Amino acid sequence: MHVFIILIILLFLTILTEKSNGQTYELPTLEVVSSPIVEEIKLNNRANQITVVTEKQIESMNALDIASALRRVPGINISRFNLVGSYGGAEGGSIFIRGMGAERPGAEIMTLIDGRPVFQGIFTHPLLDLLSVDIAERIEIYKTPQPVKFGNMSFGAVNIITKRKKEEGFETKLGITYGEHNTFIGYTGHGGKIKDWDYFIIGGYKRSEGHRDDADGQLESYFVRLSKEFNKSWDFTLTGLFSDNWGDDPGRINSPKGPVTPRFKSRSLAFDLTVSNKLDFSNGFIKFFIEDGDVRWRRYDKEGVFHSNTDWKNYGFKIEQNINPVNNLNLTLGLDYLKYGGKFAEIRPTRTTTLDDTFFYNFAPYFHSDYTINISDIKLIPSFGLRYNKSKDFDSEWGFEGGLVLRLKKTDLHFRYARGFNLPGVYVVYFYTRVWNQGEKWKDIKPEIMDSYEVGISHIFSDWFKATFTAFWNFGKDRFIYVDNPRRFENLEKYKIFGEELTININPTENTEFFFGITHLNPDREDIPHTPEISLTSGFNILLFKKLTINLDSQYVSSRLVTNPRKMPSSVTGKVGSYFVINGKVDYKVTDKNPFESHIFLAVENLNNRKYEYLVNYPAPGRTFFGGIKIIF
Repeated sequence: MHVFIILIILLFLTILTEKSNGQTYELPTLEVVSSPIVEEIKLNNRANQITVVTEKQIESMNALDIASALRRVPGINISRFNLVGSYGGAEGGSIFIRGMGAERPGAEIMTLIDGRPVFQGIFTHPLLDLLSVDIAERIEIYKTPQPVKFGNMSFGAVNIITKRKKEEGFETKLGITYGEHNTFIGYTGHGGKIKDWDYFIIGGYKRSEGHRDDADGQLESYFVRLSKEFNKSWDFTLTGLFSDNWGDDPGRINSPKGPVTPRFKSRSLAFDLTVSNKLDFSNGFIKFFIEDGDVRWRRYDKEGVFHSNTDWKNYGFKIEQNINPVNNLNLTLGLDYLKYGGKFAEIRPTRTTTLDDTFFYNFAPYFHSDYTINISDIKLIPSFGLRYNKSKDFDSEWGFEGGLVLRLKKTDLHFRYARGFNLPGVYVVYFYTRVWNQGEKWKDIKPEIMDSYEVGISHIFSDWFKATFTAFWNFGKDRFIYVDNPRRFENLEKYKIFGEELTININPTENTEFFFGITHLNPDREDIPHTPEISLTSGFNILLFKKLTINLDSQYVSSRLVTNPRKMPSSVTGKVGSYFVINGKVDYKVTDKNPFESHIFLAVENLNNRKYEYLVNYPAPGRTFFGGIKIIF
C-alpha cells in the first residue's frame, strides 16, 4: 500500500508543478563537475529505465574495477574477496541486481561489452575481471529482465560501451596511482580521429598485495579500436580486447591454512566487428564476435590440491535494424546467434575428470515496436516486443515485454512488464555425464522464468532538482537447485521479490551536485540471498576555484543472507551484518592544457574505517589511502 501512496503523492506534486507554467525543464548539462555515482537514469520509449555510469564517475570514485564502479549504484550489491581482482570461483566476485546475479554455476544477469555477451562459456557466469573499466566510456545498467534485447540469461544486464574518439584530433591520457597494501595502478590511453578514420588504444595494469595475507590480485588488459566512416550512412568498427588476470582466496578468518593458496586465473582474447548504417528512415548494425578464454583454478579440499581447467569459446552474430515506416512508429527487427561452450578438466592426484568440447547455441529472431501518440503537450507511447529462442538441446522459449510511457512537460511515467527466461549452461552436461553418471537426464531441466512488473515516475521539480521513484514486482519460478539422492538439479524454487527505489539529483549551483538513492527489497521468503532490506547511497561533488574537485560518497547496506542460490554442496550459508561506508577523493588541477592538463589526487576508501563483510568471515578492507597523478595531452 505504501508504494501506491508514494506514487499518488508524486503524481499530485506533478500535477501542481505541471500547471505552474508552460516551461519545459531539463537538468542542465554540467561540464565542469561530473554527477556523483551515476550520470543519469534515462527512460526510453520502450519503458526501460537505464542507469548510466560514465568515465567521469568511475574516476571520481577511484573505482579500480567493475565491482567498485557499480557497488554504489542503487539496487546493486556485490561480493568479493580482494582489493584488486575478483575471484571468479565459488562465491567470489559477483554482481547482484535487485537480488539477481551469478549463481555458481550459471547466472541470471548478462554482462556485455558493446552488446557482445561476456561470460565463462562452460559454467555461464560472468567473470568480472574480463570487464575492464579502463575501456569504458560509459556503463549502462538494466535492472529488469531484458528478454527481447538480450535474450537468455538476462534478468538484469550490465553493458560496457567502449571509448571512441568522435572529434577531429588526438588525445592521450596517462595515470599512475599508488596506494596502501602495495597497490599499484597504471593506465595509458591514446585516441585519434583523422578525417574518416578514428582509433583508440588503451592499456591498464593493476596489482595489490591485498588487505589480508594471501589476498593478492592482478588485472591486466589491452584494448584496440579501429573505425572507418565510409560515408554519412555507413561505417565499420573493429575492436580487440585481451585480458589476463588472477586473484587469490585468502580464506575465512580463523580457519586453518590450507596446503596452498587458492588462485583463480582468467584470460581471454575477444574480437568484435560491427558494420553500422544510418539511412533516411532506418538505422542498424551487423555485429560478428568471438571470444577465446581460459580459466586455471587452483584449489584444495579434503582429498588434497587439485586444478580445474576450463577452455571456452563464445562466438556468434547479431543483426538489428530500426525502421520508421511512418511518423511516430518505430520498429526493431533483429536476429541473434550465439554458440558457447568448450572443454573442462578437473585434475586430481588420483584421477582426472574431463568434458570434451561441448557447445550449446541459441538462435533467436526478435522484434520490438513503439508508437508515439501526441495529445497536445502529452505523449503516450505504448510498446511491445517479442523474442523466439531456439536452443540446441532445450525446448524453444518465448520472451516478451510490453510497456507504456506517458511523457508530460516535466514528468515521465511508465509501466513495464517482461517475461524473461534463463536456460541451463554446458555445466549440466559435465555434472550429469561425468560426475553423477546420469546420462542425458540434464535435458529434463526446464528454463528458469521471471515475470517482472515495474511502474515508475520521474519528475523535474525545478531546473536543479529531479526525483525518480520506481516500484517493481519480480515473480520467479522453476529456479533449478542442487538436490541429493540422486544428485541432480531440480526446478523447485519459487520466489517473489518486491521493492521500491527512489533517486534524487540536486545541483543547486553550476559546480555543485548531490545524489541520493535508496532501494527497499522485500522478498517473500527469508532464505532469498543477496536481498538486503535497505540499500542507501549518497554522493556529493563540488568544484572550488576551478581547480579543486571534492568527491564524497557513502553507502549503507542492511544485513542480508549470502549464499549460493543453487545450494551446491560447497556453498556456505550465512548472514552478514549491516554496514555504512564513506569514501572520498580530492583532485587538484595543476595545469590546464598549457601544454597539457595535469592533476594530482588523493583518494580514500572506507574513510570511517568501518569493519564489514561482503561474505561470511571475509572482512573487507579498512581505511585505505591512494594517491596519484593524471596527465591529459
